[in-house]
Amino acid sequence: MTASQRPEPADPGGRNTTDADPIRVSFRRYAGVRTRVLEVGPQPVESADRAPRRVRGKRAAARGHTKPSAPRLVLLHGYCDSADTWRPVLELLAAAGVPAVAVDLPGFGDAQPLRPGPMLPQLDAFAAAVIKEQAVLGTVVLAGNSLGGTMSLRAAENHRLPVAGVVSIAAPGFVDSWLIRTVARYPLPLRMYSALPLPIPRFVVRAVAEQVVPRLLYANATAADAEQVRRFTSLFPDYRSTTTRLEQARQLVEELTDAYRLEEVRIPLLVVVCGKDKLVSAASGRQLHALVPHSRLMVREDWGHCPQLDDPIEISELLNYFATSAARPAKVAARAAIEVSEDTVAG
Repeated sequence: MTASQRPEPADPGGRNTTDADPIRVSFRRYAGVRTRVLEVGPQPVESADRAPRRVRGKRAAARGHTKPSAPRLVLLHGYCDSADTWRPVLELLAAAGVPAVAVDLPGFGDAQPLRPGPMLPQLDAFAAAVIKEQAVLGTVVLAGNSLGGTMSLRAAENHRLPVAGVVSIAAPGFVDSWLIRTVARYPLPLRMYSALPLPIPRFVVRAVAEQVVPRLLYANATAADAEQVRRFTSLFPDYRSTTTRLEQARQLVEELTDAYRLEEVRIPLLVVVCGKDKLVSAASGRQLHALVPHSRLMVREDWGHCPQLDDPIEISELLNYFATSAARPAKVAARAAIEVSEDTVAG
């Protein structure tokens, strides 16, 4: 093969660098928060405004027509992350024809900031708005990593939300690592750091972040993708932003102490445990599995805190398989409801 015939190398998502990007990028507003949305799969039918489309969808269902058969994956990222963490997985889902969206959560990526006050209720409202929008287009299955796992579990507890199943990956708040426990129980070092009379130089902050981030998020720091690491470290450009993020993390960990009502989770749940996770221990995932008796447990000893970065191929296949299996009972129930409605009208 000559040099001119040699194919371009593929990126971590499996796409050749010369291929068109299958990910559509847009900006939308959910629960009053403007944010960036990454989306793959068939283009939704455009409508002049969304309200009439929802009405038409309900009327169509009443006539016996169902929503699109393919389940829709909604992907939620973790603390100090963004929708870009799902890009490699989104590209693989696009190649498989699986519709999916990933959004920047409030306060992260290109989303507007969180308002003062408790964080989890704001995130709940945001996630609920995303779910309701996507449910118009098909059966919704949630997948969340870290804080996104927490949000997915909390959405599963809300029976008013049209969610068919949840994949929770490294959700905190059960048996967490010493690092998370330290942030919650010993805030004094954080306050001392914030009160230093002279700010730490920007280049020092960035240099430390470049060393710490790969070790916290990946199973193997030496295999970390340089672009992903740069994206994470951009969240800590200077001393002031670092202290703000640390204080926000402390508040979030405090809220996690009373974050769950797991007895309310009745939909299919897959708990993913990552053996090389340095932030959320494997015992945390096992406890979550024990607290939700009908859940399924998957343990991967070779994954770190963000397995969508460690192994996007396996994660995309896992999500596709789970979404298909979780959506099937929801479609059966929807058909039964339509049949009952038609029988009632006929009678």
